[in-house]
Amino acid sequence: MTTTVSQPTDLIDLVGADLGSSDWIEIPQSDIDMFAKATHDEQWIHTDVERAKAGPFQGTIAHGYLTLSLLIPLWSEILVIEHRGMAINYGLNKVRFPAPVPAGSKVRLSATLADVTDLGGGGVQVTVDATMERESSDKPVCIAQMVHRYFAEK
Repeated sequence: MTTTVSQPTDLIDLVGADLGSSDWIEIPQSDIDMFAKATHDEQWIHTDVERAKAGPFQGTIAHGYLTLSLLIPLWSEILVIEHRGMAINYGLNKVRFPAPVPAGSKVRLSATLADVTDLGGGGVQVTVDATMERESSDKPVCIAQMVHRYFAEK
């Protein structure tokens, strides 16, 4: 489900609203391996398929930060601002990884608009309560509070 608004300031009226969920996306071992190389984090629980079978997760798992990096592309499926000039990923207030993401799992993002602050000039700062879930799992794999700034077209 996608929530669409015309202007960034339209988000002020949506505080507390469930904005919906993204589509499911698979996290294959090849993505985990590329992330490990790019971040120099090639710990065996992520990259050594054979050794990981005997490990605590019975297979390789995605890095927490790989899961976190998927917030933006999945978030982009949830919220569309038609007349947005610029968007800034302003940061995160808190992040947790309550459950692992085994290689080959599918995840999706759900989001609630927690707060919107008017910055003036057509800009807003948006705080989003985001939950990433894994298909066929009751426990979320990532809980994060994202902060974005959106500015109107000039």
